[in-house]
Amino acid sequence: MLSMESLWCSSESELSTLRLAKSVERSEYRFSRRKPSKSLIPQALLHSTEAQPRSHRRRRSGTWPRTRSLNAPSPIQQFGPCGRIMKNSAMVMQIQDPASQRLTWYKPPLTVLVIKKVHDASILSSFVQLVHWLVHDKSMVVFVEAAVLDDTLLAEYGDFASVRDRLMTFRAGTDDLTDKIDFIICLGGDGTLLHASSLFQQSVPPVMAFHLGSLGFLTPFEFNNFQDQVMNVLEGHAALTLRSRLQCVVLRKTSGDGKDKKKPTTILVLNEVVVDRGPSPYLSNIDLFLDGKHITSVQGDGLIVSTPTGSTAYAVAAGASMIHPSVPAIMVTPICPHSLSFRPIVVPAGVELKIALSPEARNAMWVSFDGRNRQALQHGDSLYVTTSVYPVPSICAQDQISDWFDSLAECLHWNVRKKQKQIDELSDMTHSSSDTLEELDGNHHDDRPADT
Repeated sequence: MLSMESLWCSSESELSTLRLAKSVERSEYRFSRRKPSKSLIPQALLHSTEAQPRSHRRRRSGTWPRTRSLNAPSPIQQFGPCGRIMKNSAMVMQIQDPASQRLTWYKPPLTVLVIKKVHDASILSSFVQLVHWLVHDKSMVVFVEAAVLDDTLLAEYGDFASVRDRLMTFRAGTDDLTDKIDFIICLGGDGTLLHASSLFQQSVPPVMAFHLGSLGFLTPFEFNNFQDQVMNVLEGHAALTLRSRLQCVVLRKTSGDGKDKKKPTTILVLNEVVVDRGPSPYLSNIDLFLDGKHITSVQGDGLIVSTPTGSTAYAVAAGASMIHPSVPAIMVTPICPHSLSFRPIVVPAGVELKIALSPEARNAMWVSFDGRNRQALQHGDSLYVTTSVYPVPSICAQDQISDWFDSLAECLHWNVRKKQKQIDELSDMTHSSSDTLEELDGNHHDDRPADT
């Protein structure tokens, strides 16, 4: 007897492929297929894939598979009795359910990177307590930036002398931390988490951020009982928020003979990439493309391309909506546009944006990545932006929903106002209706017909 699967397939090879796909869908991490669009970035200029498995380097007809959704539930790919998504070789990984994203260790973490806000004396005491506990009580290998140990005020803490020689140091931008760090602890404000993201241009270890700064939108943990909270994380009792990042590739114009060909710059950002007019008094004139199609020309002060995490940063100040970090999307927000109808938009996470100067632009455009690496782009230069496959796994103090809405209320005072007084219905009826009832009663007697 023929099975239902054999009715779908015309050959034995297609039948085996379909059965293999069904077995993959039952696993914890499911894969979905998406028709790839032709990437505008030359393959040789894309992000290095040396550290990726061979199966992730598969190309088809000169295309590059990009993630469509980092953390949305995997959709069912069959629609009704006859419809289904077309099969192709480009496979992207999706996580089944954001609410089920829990941290687990397949081996005990041994190395921890402690990132401290530099030149902040108020954090030194907490920093010394933490590294002393990690080294002596937990026997972990602790990495810190060399600039942190250069602080002369650390000499005032006697406990730090016993652990100073046991700390491993590195210098940002010089030393590579890839595959050396199991766990990250941030002490400071939101800038420490952004700095941690910039240190890892590929896979990022789980990040636990303590609120010791000013705003603390991305730092949900309090330092009072840090031992218990760190122990919960080390034992795997924590929820995760996968904060997507943007992969930004800057391509410079080359001359006709190709002698001054410049190597492209690739940067991953957690919040946003900002393109503006810089010091020029003229409006910026920028062409925006989406998957190779010209969408619009931006005339104004500039453009913000942000992640959902960055929606509550520069983008919300420019009038954009706030998006939960688990939503797979890219936000495009104009800065002071010279048009009343140019509103912020949200596009799918897997698209590829190209930003370039319009031919009639009077001035260059300036670009910055998470507020850093500011540089000018001239005519012929272009900026490509898409969602990176390397998110930042941010550890939640409670869960994804509670942490985010607590941050909205406490840091941004979202929907915070004085409460309305409750109406005392009995008192209201007594004071407002007594006179009215007497008047009605009087009018009722006056209007009665006279006896005859």
